[in-house]
Amino acid sequence: MQPNLAPPVSRLKSVVRVTSGNFLEMYDFMVFGYFSAAIGRAYFPASSEFASLMYSMLTFAVGFLMRPLGAIFLGAYVDHLGRRRGLLLTLTLMSIGTLTIALVPAYSSIGVLAPILVVLGRMCQGFSAGVELGGVSVYLSEIATPGHKGFYVAWQSASQQVAVAFAAVLGYAISSVLAPEDVSAWGWRIPLLVGCLIIPFVFLLRRTLQETEEFARRRHHPTPREIYASVFAHWRVILSGVSMVLMTTVCFYTITAYTPTYGRSILHFSDGEALLVTLCVGISNFVWLPVMGALSDRIGRRPLLLLFSGLALLTAYPAMSWLVGGATFERLLLVELWLSFLFAGYNGAMVVHLTEIVPSAVRTAGFSVAYSLATTIGGATPALATWLIHTTGDRAMPGAWLSAAAVIAFAGILVGQRWSSAPVEA
Repeated sequence: MQPNLAPPVSRLKSVVRVTSGNFLEMYDFMVFGYFSAAIGRAYFPASSEFASLMYSMLTFAVGFLMRPLGAIFLGAYVDHLGRRRGLLLTLTLMSIGTLTIALVPAYSSIGVLAPILVVLGRMCQGFSAGVELGGVSVYLSEIATPGHKGFYVAWQSASQQVAVAFAAVLGYAISSVLAPEDVSAWGWRIPLLVGCLIIPFVFLLRRTLQETEEFARRRHHPTPREIYASVFAHWRVILSGVSMVLMTTVCFYTITAYTPTYGRSILHFSDGEALLVTLCVGISNFVWLPVMGALSDRIGRRPLLLLFSGLALLTAYPAMSWLVGGATFERLLLVELWLSFLFAGYNGAMVVHLTEIVPSAVRTAGFSVAYSLATTIGGATPALATWLIHTTGDRAMPGAWLSAAAVIAFAGILVGQRWSSAPVEA
């Protein structure tokens, strides 16, 4: 039985409090992605613009390599000591990483120490993010009312879209007001400093969180050793989760963090145009995610998962080929909104589905391990897409990469149900 007796206003406040940290995490990741070219020039001077950009993209990807470690160690912490304490810890670590990246002087001032500190900041962000998303998703699933779990859990992803849109608006304003050389020299720090100013407010919100009743009612909370053993014992469920999450992460980072770089460096649009498209994507995601989460409550998770992974497989590369065949702002917007629809339709069912197929005693750790392992690959999408385009000369290669992820997801959905021992809710 779930804790469903809290009044609607109380549940709404809990949703806002728990997703506030999720907003901050995604805001930091998006800002780094949006201004990757300027960050690359500041911290990773190289012989060519491509090399500098690749160093910056790889630093962006380093944060994802730390996620599995965060999922394993912090996930066990959350499942053993509680959802509330874990979410406060992840927020603290996330804040340390944000402050580090925002305040480190450029390479021209302190030399090689600058990129080292930036990489360490990204590692700290990645370590905390390894369980942030899982902790938020599990918390929302445990406070959801009967028959509305998909709708509740969808707000985890929806809160990230607010961060996408907010970061895009700020980036658009900076690009419109400042000259390109000023953005490259110091303007890219402004959104990072704004993120630092948001940290105290998020702490005030999250420190008032209550522990979920479902967790508090359990007589036994497994030790970290028991959690690690259980996660290992359910490796098939984790593997199917990795395959399902891969499409979400590849699609999400293609249409958000990579879009400004793709629009500017590959399609040669202005910074403002690329960021405006990203803003529209964030709004589209925010609208569609709760709708699709609620739809999954009505018709089930698997029909949506199979439908949208199939659509991504069939349409991602053709859509990108159509875009690059005659690149205009209108075509870029249409293609990105189509991919946004595919992302939201799939993710709205996928996240809640993953909370349901993982055993409840190790729900945070199991969910986070599956998600973070997939994200180490999907989070490298900006770097991988940049490399694929540079190597093949085909500017539509991000669509081919998304189609490949959709194939893996489709297969994982088909076999994953057989491997799950947990009862899956509609």
